[in-house]
Amino acid sequence: MLAVRTPKIADAIAAHIEKLILEGALHPGEKLAAERELAQKLDVSRPSLREGIDKLVRRGLLKSSKSGTYVAQFLSPIMAPLANLYRDNERAFADYFEFRLCVEARAAHDAALRATDVERAAIRSCLNQMRKAHKLEDPAQEGEADVNLHMLVYEAGHNFVVLHVMRAMSELLRNNIFFNRKNLYLKSGVREKLLRQHIAIGEAVIAGDAEGAEKAAGDHIRFVFDTVAEIQSANTRLKTSLRRAKRADFLAS
Repeated sequence: MLAVRTPKIADAIAAHIEKLILEGALHPGEKLAAERELAQKLDVSRPSLREGIDKLVRRGLLKSSKSGTYVAQFLSPIMAPLANLYRDNERAFADYFEFRLCVEARAAHDAALRATDVERAAIRSCLNQMRKAHKLEDPAQEGEADVNLHMLVYEAGHNFVVLHVMRAMSELLRNNIFFNRKNLYLKSGVREKLLRQHIAIGEAVIAGDAEGAEKAAGDHIRFVFDTVAEIQSANTRLKTSLRRAKRADFLAS
């Protein structure tokens, strides 16, 4: 008769934290609570907690330093070099939006079908924050609320691969790798359209309208792509005009 092995407490702790990372409850870069506090919350001994954390550090999911323990930026080794490749590359800009169109539409569709009451409440709260930011006419706040809404939709879609990949991609977006988000919100009439589009996505997800959410997300990405392309074309024309205006600097007097 085979003996039943009881899992070590450290293994159970590691499995629990790993699940929180997988599900997106713990984000890359976030700092865990201090060892004493975390041990109390989990009702385990500090040595067992330390052993469980060490297991995840060795697997590359956590990172420990003198300042504390952090969720590892496990996609950074991929995303950082990609950021350098994508920066100021016109093809990357178009490919990025093509990728977003595929992912966003399906993510919104799935979120409408899979969202829990907790996730619908979070999306509803985010829409309220977007409305407040819009009234303040603050492009930075609006842009941040924009990213947050999309992340909430990914979470509500309950696809771990989509969630982690798009969370990493959102960092590139925050760093203006593909385009300057501030310019988007400063363009006349765009802020109002973006607000309506985001509300349409969020409300369709909340209502469980999968087809409506998918269409709203697709329409939104296409609008952003067309608007950003228009802004970039205008900037290119302006730079060309300025170079022509300074042609005399290159000619003999």
